[in-house]
Amino acid sequence: MQLKQSKRKNVKLRLGISGASGFGKTHSALLLAYGMTNDWSKIAVVDSENSSASLYSDLGNFNVIDLKAPYSPNRYIEAIEVCEKANIDVIVIDSVSHEWNGAGGCLDIHSKLGGRFQDWAKVTPLHQAFIDKILQSTCHIITTTRRKIDYSLDIGSSGRTQVVKHGTKEVTREGYEYELTVNFELINDQHLAKASKDRTGLFMNKPEFVITSKTGERLLKWCNAEPITIKEMIGKINGSLSVSELTKLYNENPSFQQSLEPQFRSKKQQLEQLVKPENFSQNGNHINSRN
Repeated sequence: MQLKQSKRKNVKLRLGISGASGFGKTHSALLLAYGMTNDWSKIAVVDSENSSASLYSDLGNFNVIDLKAPYSPNRYIEAIEVCEKANIDVIVIDSVSHEWNGAGGCLDIHSKLGGRFQDWAKVTPLHQAFIDKILQSTCHIITTTRRKIDYSLDIGSSGRTQVVKHGTKEVTREGYEYELTVNFELINDQHLAKASKDRTGLFMNKPEFVITSKTGERLLKWCNAEPITIKEMIGKINGSLSVSELTKLYNENPSFQQSLEPQFRSKKQQLEQLVKPENFSQNGNHINSRN
């Protein structure tokens, strides 16, 4: 047993993308993975969605494992291990919903055991072994999750009533998203995403956006960056020479936005005072000075 200093670059990302059918989970996951690798050959998709990943083969030469029923936790674990042995950088599991409610998945196993409460004592360890494999893998892992579909009647831009599809509850065991570094929820068929869980601080409480390879680049940069201390951040704030420089520092360090909000605000006010015309002098004399 040995103490060591924590380093973020020793950690692998665990990312989730959830949404209703047709919202773009697979496509978004592939773009995210490419942004993290910049090499399609280092990406593998464990595909339980009827080979849907192969529909995007025009994006690049990524690898695919077509996973058929039974969708038991052990088969997912085996697929992850195949990818690890092949030195894959990013594994996309599309989707984890089948491990929970697909043929041969956890709910099916529980039903075949008798469907009693006590039967979960045999099923839960199987599911937990799958979760542990995701968390302990030597690869970055992106998982997609189906969401149950609901519909509503909304007024469109034309003023006409239209049926709109929504994703509701994730189809997997409750609490799964809390295991992830970031969980993105696709909110409509325009592929707009928001973060429902975010340990990075990069996306939480930000406007909806479309996931691209740039999103993956941002996440990898965050993962590989050496964490900055509060003392170092305060030094950077105090050393800012303009409001634009301070704003850039603020936007690039979301984890400090709340804790150091007074320091950011105070420095911003100081910099704004400096550029006010009445605070400059002309010909060596303050313009408001009276001789």
